[in-house]
Amino acid sequence: MGYNTENLFFIVTLLYHKDYCMATVNSLLSLSKNTKRHIMPFFNLSLGISVFALSLLVFLPFVALVFTASDLGMTGFWQVINEARVKHAIYLTLKTSLLATVTNLVFGTLIAWVLVRYEFWGRSLVNALVDLPFALPTAVMGISLATLYAPNGLIGQWFMLFGVRIAFTPIGIWLALIVVSLPFVIRSVQPVLAEMSVEYEEASAVLGANRLTTFGKVVLPELYPSLLMGGGMMFARAMGEYGSVIFIAGNLPMKSEILPLIIIGKLDSYDVAGASAVALFMLLISFIILFVINALQWLFTKRMGGVL
Repeated sequence: MGYNTENLFFIVTLLYHKDYCMATVNSLLSLSKNTKRHIMPFFNLSLGISVFALSLLVFLPFVALVFTASDLGMTGFWQVINEARVKHAIYLTLKTSLLATVTNLVFGTLIAWVLVRYEFWGRSLVNALVDLPFALPTAVMGISLATLYAPNGLIGQWFMLFGVRIAFTPIGIWLALIVVSLPFVIRSVQPVLAEMSVEYEEASAVLGANRLTTFGKVVLPELYPSLLMGGGMMFARAMGEYGSVIFIAGNLPMKSEILPLIIIGKLDSYDVAGASAVALFMLLISFIILFVINALQWLFTKRMGGVL
């Protein structure tokens, strides 16, 4: 095998100056490590705009809410929260939101499982219909539910034969919260199921586990973080839902009146401080929920990472 004269000369020169070449390479590597490069152009400007937008849209309204509610003082704040109508609305809102969350965690996971694991005619249509509650105005959804489940409605009249009244009761609130917030759970669980390999389920079946054991021991632990996120977002949405509930709840004090309706009622009576106090209480509950969800997600992620 022969060597070209120019290539041989280049190799000899490189070997002769190898120390200088290595020093140059090390300098370039050090410079590249110490220099922070960002893919997005004008990173500092983009970061500043993002922080300003978040402050203007999220932080400042929260500060304004606290400032308005502070006019009552701590004593006045707790007096508003301890009003009989407010306490009942808090209890009803928390109860219906929690029941709707548990219901959607079960049925949302089931629907996501069917959409991911099974092939059937019309699956794309069903998958598109999942997002329908997000696309429709909440008022339209509320009117539709009230029309269907009213005592003389298409579905409600059949329940009335058994003495079950759905519309204008807490049951109607629970139903409305289920409908408007179901996509949160489905869209949180669906991508995780799509990425899970079926081989784990097949290996569990080969080892003698039945389907229920396979789902509880193999599939469900992988879904915990997404279920927590979807359930948390759904609960927070249900706590503040207004548009779809007012048409089917009946808005009866001490019976079917929820917290957002209390806030609207106080604003209508020009009690801005009282409305701000109730809204601040709802906001504190949402913050607690988000904190607990993030803490549980961190624990599950750490535990699963330790196992893996």
